[in-house]
Formats: sequence, C-alpha cells, structure tokens
Amino acid sequence: MEKKTKRLRCLELFQVFFKIGAFTFGGGYAMIPLIQREASEQKKWISEEDILEIVAIAESTPGPIAINAATFIGNRVAGFFGALCATLGVVLPSFCIIAVIAGVLRQFESLKAVRYAFWGIRAGVLALIVKALYTMYRQCPKNVVAYLIAGGAFVATLFFKINILWIIIGCGVAGWMSYTIITGKEKE
Repeated sequence: MEKKTKRLRCLELFQVFFKIGAFTFGGGYAMIPLIQREASEQKKWISEEDILEIVAIAESTPGPIAINAATFIGNRVAGFFGALCATLGVVLPSFCIIAVIAGVLRQFESLKAVRYAFWGIRAGVLALIVKALYTMYRQCPKNVVAYLIAGGAFVATLFFKINILWIIIGCGVAGWMSYTIITGKEKE
C-alpha cells in the first residue's frame, strides 16, 4: 500500500510541476507564486512559512530557482523519486516548447505582432513577480532589523557585483547576530 501511495504522490508531483512548467512564462521567479499556490495552498505539501525557506535555498544553490524548488519540494513529499518526478515535470514542458520555438521563431521574429506579444508577456511576468514579492513580504518579520537587512541586500544586489550566495549568507549572519544581540539584552 505504501508503494502505491508513493507512486501516486510521484505522479501527482509530476502533474503539478508539469502544469507549472507548461503555463508559466518568464522563468523561475514567475513560477514562485504558482508553486506557492499549488504546493502550499492547494496540495498542502508545504506550509506558507516554508515558501520563504525554499526560495532562499533554491536561490542560493546552483541552478535555476524553479528546478531547485521543484526538486526540494518533491524530495520533501516523496523522497528521491518525488524529487526526480517534480524536476522532470517542471523541466519537460520548457524543453519541448524551446525545441519547437527554436525551429519556428526564425520565421516569425521579425513580425511586429510577435514582438508586441512578447512585450505583453513580459508585463504579465512582471506582475507575477511583484505578486510573489508581496506574498513573501507578508511572511517576513516587520521590524527595523528586517528592513535594514532587506535594504542592505537590495543595495548589494543592485549596485555591487556580489554573488547572491554571499548576500544570502550575509543576511543569515546579520539575522543571527541581531537575534543574539536582542536575546542577550533581554536576559540582562
């Protein structure tokens, strides 16, 4: 019975991430709100709080964020084969679509209608990213320290060529240090 349940979960992971991969334009960041809705709100595979951790882990590990998030969630839900199915699900649509587009795009890329369509798609993707940002903001602590850490990370990514991994590590250290200082003061 356990094997059958695990197979069904793997199939469900593949289906969910295939749908996300097939109907999301704009890359991994545009997939975050869809992953959140499917994995957290609808399937209850992960909690709302887990989304922030998964995004942080997926961003700080090598590879595309959507693939890393799918792999992480799949592993949590159904182990190794869950990770494999979720990863294949999110990658397969893009692979197929790119293969078709590569063969066809050369013929249509000069058409104004195609260029305008891609401008519209980019605007829609921006809206999805802003929505994901808002959702993650609601989950973050709202205090001066959190705002300073977020502001520092934003400035570091915008104006300096610092590897994102170092920024995430720096944010973690800053959060830990602020917690240590605050709890140290409370004990006194």
